[in-house]
Amino acid sequence: MTGLVLLAAGASTRLGKPKQELYFEGMTLFERAIKTALGSACTPVVVVQRAEATFALPEAIAHAVTMVQNPEWQEGMASSIRCGLTKLLALAPDVSACIFMVCDQPFVQESLLDNMIQTKHESRKGIVASAYKDTIGTPVLFDKRYFPDLLSLQGQEGAKKVVLKYKQDAATVPFPLGYIDIDTAEDYDSLINLKNNTF
Repeated sequence: MTGLVLLAAGASTRLGKPKQELYFEGMTLFERAIKTALGSACTPVVVVQRAEATFALPEAIAHAVTMVQNPEWQEGMASSIRCGLTKLLALAPDVSACIFMVCDQPFVQESLLDNMIQTKHESRKGIVASAYKDTIGTPVLFDKRYFPDLLSLQGQEGAKKVVLKYKQDAATVPFPLGYIDIDTAEDYDSLINLKNNTF
């Protein structure tokens, strides 16, 4: 069983408004990411939000995931990783792996998430990261043996710290559009322009 934790508790300070509520292809980035997670082989799906977040979702989708509010979201990414993984383990103590993803990578698809699970089985590696633009990043899968490392992260530390620590046990899957994420208004404009010029 591979669970999934969607990290959606960021403050979007550089954007000036919640990136989760930006629209792309007819739905918010938040809803899009959740639908993608639910369409994959991952179960259960845990969504980490800020303590005061109230992002709207269709009822059917909201009931299919477990929402958890992170009271320590201002600490940084590490607190959301800890919060989400702790909730996942409470829901499914026997989970064998977890994929972490974020909601501002609009081109994540179900097939990518399923490919990560398959790559773990085929490579026998304990970590599977996405590869793009000469780097690695999210979404990223961790075998349960790395859960203690993830639960010990602090402050602004992210999952990449664990990937680099155990890089000899890491495989990668190609995600060419993974470099596209939304941190600023310019990023969002570029996304819309790319959509209009490509499709």
